[in-house]
Amino acid sequence: MKKKIAIVAGGDSGEYEVSMNSGNVVYNSLNRDLYEPYLIIIKGKEWNCHWLGKQVAVDKNDFSVTLEGKHILFDCVFVAIHGTPGEDGKLQGYFEMLGIPYTTSDWIVSSLTFDKNLSRRLFADYGMLQAKTLYFKEIHDKMESVIMGEVGLPCFIKPNKGGSSVGITKVKEKEQIMPAVELAFREDNEILVEEFIDGTEITCGVFRHEGRLVVLPITEIVSKNEFFDYEAKYTKGMADEITPARISVEVEKECKRLSAFLYNKMNCRGIVRFDYIFNDQGMYFLELNTVPGLSEASIVPQQAEDMGISIGEVFSMVIEETLSEYQEK
Repeated sequence: MKKKIAIVAGGDSGEYEVSMNSGNVVYNSLNRDLYEPYLIIIKGKEWNCHWLGKQVAVDKNDFSVTLEGKHILFDCVFVAIHGTPGEDGKLQGYFEMLGIPYTTSDWIVSSLTFDKNLSRRLFADYGMLQAKTLYFKEIHDKMESVIMGEVGLPCFIKPNKGGSSVGITKVKEKEQIMPAVELAFREDNEILVEEFIDGTEITCGVFRHEGRLVVLPITEIVSKNEFFDYEAKYTKGMADEITPARISVEVEKECKRLSAFLYNKMNCRGIVRFDYIFNDQGMYFLELNTVPGLSEASIVPQQAEDMGISIGEVFSMVIEETLSEYQEK
């Protein structure tokens, strides 16, 4: 029998539209000979299954839907929500309690890596080179002078929790600091200020299949904006995403080595993406994305295609690996 797969999309952050795009790509790409996909859109307290032009409410007691009199339980959940509640551990904890397999890292890994301030400490323990960073929970009078004295300009001011570069500003002048701080605080109640690292930005996708890691080709990112911001990420023509990256064999090996090391060390599951900047000083670790973008404009589908694997095949491999892991529990 075909496995029933719930694809959860949407969410409650500034990444809603990106998540919807990812969810639709997953829904449209799944092999109908193997799976029955159901698109479930989550927005606040509204959880609805979109099926044949209708909206049917999800029963949150067991994460089921009733369609044409049939009570449908899902064999697996494909999480395509970036930001809360799909990337910060909330949905993962919910599915754990219900015993439903899902395609991402568990709630501990998800919640930890979603908090950039906490996770950067862990990555430092693993020996990762990182940008100098300040952490703030509130605005105070000496904030501007502290940032100028300890980090300097240019710098990035960003929400502590979030993705897709929502609420991030590259600050080049002193007068830009406080407006950037206020923008970041509109997205989160904690913010980070990171020093600017000049170098080449690269990113590497990783997932597990049949117990073995699949490390995808590396992508080089050249933004046509000040940095790889929301517009550059999701507007066609605003960034060059070059796969495979124009890097030396040594840099490629080191990037893939670090990505495989971190995937295992962090106990990741499903598709993740590791972001870096490298220069003469070394390979700076930027971020671990536990639910990377999967839309047609996203990087992981490009990397899979360069490796000769369709994105539909990647989704199937991740689903089957997830089901296999749950059977072993």
